[in-house]
Amino acid sequence: MTMADKDTVTKEYMQDSATFADAFNFLLYDGRQVIRPESLRPLDTTAIVLPYGDRDDSLSVPMQRYRDVLKLVTVMEDDKAAYLLLGIENQSQIHYAMPVRNMLYDAIQYAAQIENTAKAHRKGGHKPATGAEFLSGFYGTDKLLPVITLTMYFGAEQWTAPTDLYGMLSADTDILRFVDNYHLHLIAPAQIPDEDFRKFHTELNQALKYVKYSSNKNRLNDLLYEDETYRHISRKTANMLNLVTGSDLHYEKGKETVDMCLAIEEMRNAAKAEGMETGMEKGMAQGMEKGMAQGMEKGILGAIAICRDLGLDNNDIIARIIAKFSVTRTDAERYLNAALSET
Repeated sequence: MTMADKDTVTKEYMQDSATFADAFNFLLYDGRQVIRPESLRPLDTTAIVLPYGDRDDSLSVPMQRYRDVLKLVTVMEDDKAAYLLLGIENQSQIHYAMPVRNMLYDAIQYAAQIENTAKAHRKGGHKPATGAEFLSGFYGTDKLLPVITLTMYFGAEQWTAPTDLYGMLSADTDILRFVDNYHLHLIAPAQIPDEDFRKFHTELNQALKYVKYSSNKNRLNDLLYEDETYRHISRKTANMLNLVTGSDLHYEKGKETVDMCLAIEEMRNAAKAEGMETGMEKGMAQGMEKGMAQGMEKGILGAIAICRDLGLDNNDIIARIIAKFSVTRTDAERYLNAALSET
């Protein structure tokens, strides 16, 4: 699966309002359930912005960007409503230019708000109080909604890329005093202490823990068997984890929930069976080579010894000898009996 495919899967996963709200409650409110899923309203993720304050269309250069997920939320605090624009950018791999990328998204969103406000004034026939308001289209009493962009990293590794604009700049401290910094808001599983996963109240808890330990088989195994919630994970979460982590999980189709412990066991059993099959094929090939170099009988006996070491029953050994060496069943049984008599 390509990085683009993984990003598409995580984008669809994070579009769910409950999951989206859970991520921002973790980021903004330390897990307190302040943002409610029902208070979220999806917005168009395509942003096309014309430079505001310019009435000459010939000088306007449009910019188009596509955000992963963008929602408007109403947050109630102290009996007052606060309106926020919240965006999520999903990453399955580390992105070393993420601060600038997210800064651009936020700037475009602010510019779009200004442009929409100016259009509303023109459409409503509002008269600007000053020439400055006329030029910008944005009046002295107008306000913007805060824009917060969260990067969701679905990788098991530590995020080693810059987490602010300063980390990308080559400049001394004296110069940086005149450069406004931009901080990356990031959720990276490897950097979340185990005790903090409880601050998530959806399956984002189990999903991010799974991602964190996906490259540590022993720790992942312990996690799955210690946490009972992995016995009934939604298919949506299981599918996302399977694709993002490359786990190659095997589970029954059609059911709404997945037992991740059982899925892991079946995956390992399938891998073990595949390894045995590869070993048997290799053993047969070696036996045929010996048969050509040392005589057919020694080659067949060598192949039988390998099959027995791999735990095959007699009927399976006979069938494989017949197929690989083109002998009759009677001859295959004779060779097997000869091999058994030597042990």
